[in-house]
Amino acid sequence: MNFDMVVLGGGSAGYAAALRAAQLGMTVALIEGDKLGGTCLHRGCIPTKALLHSAEVADTIRESEAFGVASAFGSIEMAKVHAFKDAVVGRLYRGLQGLVAARKIELADGWGRLVAPDCVEVNGTRYQGRNIVLASGSYPRSLPGLDIGGRIITSEQALELDHVPSSAIVLGGGVIGVEFASVWKSFGAEVTVVEALPRLVAGEDEALTKGLERAFRKRGIAVRTNTMVADASQGDDGVVVTTKDGQRLEADVLLVAVGRGPATANLGYAESGIPLYRGFVKVDERLRTGVGHVYAIGDIVAGYQLAHRGFQHGIFVAEEIAGLNPAPIIDSGIPRVTYCEPQIASVGLTEIQAIERYGSGGVQTAEYNLAGNAKSQMLGTAGQIKLVRETDGPIVGVHMLGARVGELIGEGQMMVNWEAHPDDVATLVHAHPTQNDAIGEAALALAGKPLHAHG
Repeated sequence: MNFDMVVLGGGSAGYAAALRAAQLGMTVALIEGDKLGGTCLHRGCIPTKALLHSAEVADTIRESEAFGVASAFGSIEMAKVHAFKDAVVGRLYRGLQGLVAARKIELADGWGRLVAPDCVEVNGTRYQGRNIVLASGSYPRSLPGLDIGGRIITSEQALELDHVPSSAIVLGGGVIGVEFASVWKSFGAEVTVVEALPRLVAGEDEALTKGLERAFRKRGIAVRTNTMVADASQGDDGVVVTTKDGQRLEADVLLVAVGRGPATANLGYAESGIPLYRGFVKVDERLRTGVGHVYAIGDIVAGYQLAHRGFQHGIFVAEEIAGLNPAPIIDSGIPRVTYCEPQIASVGLTEIQAIERYGSGGVQTAEYNLAGNAKSQMLGTAGQIKLVRETDGPIVGVHMLGARVGELIGEGQMMVNWEAHPDDVATLVHAHPTQNDAIGEAALALAGKPLHAHG
């Protein structure tokens, strides 16, 4: 069983590496112990966003009279919600299986283990590879002493709940936490988000996170920042959470959403000499581990744990092995979207990060309020577009808050990665009325010639 490339893990990163390598003429073995597509397709991105779409439909029905449409909201039927979610996942899963088969990739069904720098063993069979790609993904973290089970759940159990909880405590105000808080509120639950840091989704620009917190409070989602959990217990009737400042919170379920850890334990990495730091595989800018021809990609590499980052890692490694010398992937140039309501979408440096890099006098910003955007008014959303530039230089950060702004981040990615100046963007014609034309307005403001905004 000798191959040009052996990939350990069939998630977004692993299958992208396998598909691109096969496309480039390599023989490839792809090893996956669960389902092809990994966490993103089956327990993460796709099913979560399907739930969020159902939540958006529910909110639209509730608010329909504001748009002149008489309708009555009935109830959330979780069996049908799951049927919709599973149908989306199923179609994508079958399509992916077909792609892998068509590229003649050897798909090994089983949990693999690295037994040498050029060999992965699966169910007693050894797959020898001239190149090994580690893509074993991540798992939901918990906190010490907080056992998952019963009414204390992670995102994986939350995706399979057969009912809408009457109330929920969400421990963690990061991306996963605020997305589930948003879903459950739209489905009719009372939701409290508990976050140890001073603000929600703390990695995003402060202006956006403050706006998100205001929007959550307006929706009736309770937000408790700067709050740490001391203890959690459960009984037949619900869960009780005690915080370190003495608050007692009660709910039907407790969602533990404190991030994801790299799935690198007990896979033979350390025994094969693969360098690890806090569970993450250490790599150079070309994703090499420094051990033989072993590469690591996706969530096991420290940085943004995003499916599209892993996907691009996979393509990069395949092209690197093929000698195509692809450009290194820079994390700050990768777009990020948080799909709660309202959405957050961003790419590049926050204002604080830009000041750290260029100095307080080396940064200029402009914010355009979506109150001045016609399409946003039709959608009934509040929010803003914020651009960050190096003084007299290119745009280095794009940050957006509002309904559906995740669909706008493509232009933001182009602006940041191609080092566009505000004048460059301001001269482009943005279709009107769209939310996209808010980007043009923000660029006009940053270029010093605001029209639908005060200077």
